[in-house]
Amino acid sequence: MLAINQQQSRLPVWPLVGSETDCMVGNPAIIILADAFGKGLIPAGKQEQIYQAMKRTAMRDSMGLQYLNKLSYIPADKMHESVAWAMEYAIADAGIAKVALTLGKKADADYFSKRGQLYKLYYDKSAGFFNGRFADGKFRRPFDPLYSVPVTSDYTEGNAWQYLFLAPQDVRGLIQQLGGQKTFKTRLDSLFTMSSELGKGTAPDVSGLIGQYAHGNEPSHHITYLYNYLGEPSKTAELVREVVQKFYTTKPNGLCGNEDVGQMSAWYVFSALGMYSVNPTEGKYVFGSPLFDSAKLRLENGKTFSIKTKNNSEQNKYIQKIEFNGKPYPFTYISHKNVMAGGELVFYMGAMPGKTYGLSSASQP
Repeated sequence: MLAINQQQSRLPVWPLVGSETDCMVGNPAIIILADAFGKGLIPAGKQEQIYQAMKRTAMRDSMGLQYLNKLSYIPADKMHESVAWAMEYAIADAGIAKVALTLGKKADADYFSKRGQLYKLYYDKSAGFFNGRFADGKFRRPFDPLYSVPVTSDYTEGNAWQYLFLAPQDVRGLIQQLGGQKTFKTRLDSLFTMSSELGKGTAPDVSGLIGQYAHGNEPSHHITYLYNYLGEPSKTAELVREVVQKFYTTKPNGLCGNEDVGQMSAWYVFSALGMYSVNPTEGKYVFGSPLFDSAKLRLENGKTFSIKTKNNSEQNKYIQKIEFNGKPYPFTYISHKNVMAGGELVFYMGAMPGKTYGLSSASQP
């Protein structure tokens, strides 16, 4: 990544055969590097160099960033798919803020923290969705949350329903933006229970549907785990198992969407272990519903992290309680630091939602 940064004056988006295709939105390399920083994977001698590459990439005066640099929004009449670009940029910017804080760069941390919140400027309160906003401040009208036609949409390979939940860097802030826990839960329930009918001309990437949840494309991949933030881990368990059963098979069409450099399979591997990284730079794995009776992770530091599941079956998909290293573990997530220290995590499963597991706010991510 540093070599690419040196040669093209910015970090990569989607390099292919020695050239930058720019075929996707946002600053994905920044997210990867921010995650690596948080997990202690960047050597001290490289930290400043990498941080400067991240900052330089984020401060370019092109691809919509010229508006974000001024802490404003990307106008829909100035840039195609402006909402998708902006929401992806916000995830990366929140990552830069964390790295800046780690390195003692408070002014940068404050600035990029504000940019990580700019996604809120696209929230069209009267429509109830993140919507394209023109240079004059007005939101796009007419507005159809199911509209997802390439070239003329405000979203990339998705519609307003799928992008409604794309703020993994600020889940608590998103909940408040949508009106609080009760309203957020209603919207989340609606996503999974509404019709799966799509508008004419929708991109084929919008696939693997449960309601308007689209497992065939990455903007949806964290959404099943959001119920943990509402004290309803049983809903996460139900949906994770449904996705696994419906969309991962041994048939020729065994994946419901584009594998996209391994992300469809990565979701499965993490979820099979019983956890998933909702916020890519937070260093936490949120629990779902493990598939295996036993799994062992042989870690790079030579230690082993073991996962055991008691009373597991197709019916017993709900976590009742958890033990970590032989002691009761009340949380619905585990930190990367705890995983890398090695140890044993034990899930106890049942056929009905747990009576106490994950219900209290203190146990939630």
